[in-house]
Amino acid sequence: MTNQATMIRGTLNPDGTLELEARPDLPAGPVEVIIRAVRQPSLSTESWWEFLQRSRAELQAAGSPFMTEQEVQEHIEDLRSGDERLDALYRQIEDERQAVDHVDLP
Repeated sequence: MTNQATMIRGTLNPDGTLELEARPDLPAGPVEVIIRAVRQPSLSTESWWEFLQRSRAELQAAGSPFMTEQEVQEHIEDLRSGDERLDALYRQIEDERQAVDHVDLP
């Protein structure tokens, strides 16, 4: 005998009876039933900005770290300074190449 299984959504009534959305495609006989609550999608009137604010507040309450305004500005400055650092490295490499080119070999 093979184990057959099917998943069908339904509604649990206050009196404990089940209403299934479809007829099970299983043969008649004993079955095992597992009931799990399904979260209903809510029709939120929350705007995307309100969602972001609520999400951030929930994350902060859960202990998630966020950067301060000063840390954000320092990070932006650090990102912008990358070009200057690369330019300095390229100048250093070029200076070292020129120094090696001018070394007299015996």
